[in-house]
Amino acid sequence: MTPANPDLPRQVKMVEVGPRDGLQNEKQPISVATRIGLIDRLSAAGLPVIETGSFVSPKWVPQMASSEEVLAGIERRRGVTYSALTPNLKGYERALEARADEVAVFGAASEAFTRKNINCSIAESLERFAPLLERAAKDGIPVRGYVSCVLGCPYEGEISPEKVAEVSAALLEMGCYEISLGDTIGVGTPERAKRMIERVATRVPVEKLAVHFHDTYGQALANIYAALQMGVAVVDSAVAGLGGCPYARGASGNVASEDVLYLLQGLGIDTGVDLDKLVAAGNFISAELGRESSSRVARAMSPA
Repeated sequence: MTPANPDLPRQVKMVEVGPRDGLQNEKQPISVATRIGLIDRLSAAGLPVIETGSFVSPKWVPQMASSEEVLAGIERRRGVTYSALTPNLKGYERALEARADEVAVFGAASEAFTRKNINCSIAESLERFAPLLERAAKDGIPVRGYVSCVLGCPYEGEISPEKVAEVSAALLEMGCYEISLGDTIGVGTPERAKRMIERVATRVPVEKLAVHFHDTYGQALANIYAALQMGVAVVDSAVAGLGGCPYARGASGNVASEDVLYLLQGLGIDTGVDLDKLVAAGNFISAELGRESSSRVARAMSPA
């Protein structure tokens, strides 16, 4: 497949975050069987990376309890990476025991956001990851780094691209193989996204960057296209547009994987993902949650 625009990547890696980032904010209980059913359908659709859960205290994220059972119950497919969020060494050890292929750590570019969430500074939050990254390096487990609030914070407002670059570079230096830049409250626009990526790319090679856009203001696909123009070739998304940020008024969740795939296919970019199977996975979880999919592509392709 040849991209319609030669300046765009020929291939894009889609990172599916629905089973973790998407489901963790649901108010209703979600069974282990439902979580397994979703992940197995996403695997069958050909997604190369699937975030299966997180190993945090169930007290803070009750929907991610039983992530061990989920990882034990899924049908693992060759070529698919099953990842998990691990905030500390204890969480890392649980993920390792559950046979996660990869783990992720979560930082932020906003001091106020970091203080409100984990009661420490950005520098202190990064220091907490050091033992985990050292251990993962010894174990040969890849670690992905998330940076949240890269285009705006519910407490600070606009965030300096230099601050995003600083945190991203710190995570890379600590051993993260890839840095996912997250517009947590979905306030970004294409030109702001480009300026931010341009600044971060002076500290982190663009081939090590991913983007993670929420669609609060309906700008996520436009922002992804802008990121592709900057050379970014890894995109996070959540099937059926699952998720949302509890700190953002009206936040409508992550950009829908089906919509991202439709965009990429239209641009002639290869992903290895089957759109029909992806839509089916989104319809499955939407039915389980008792609501319509937030994906416009899924709604257009599904029978009335």
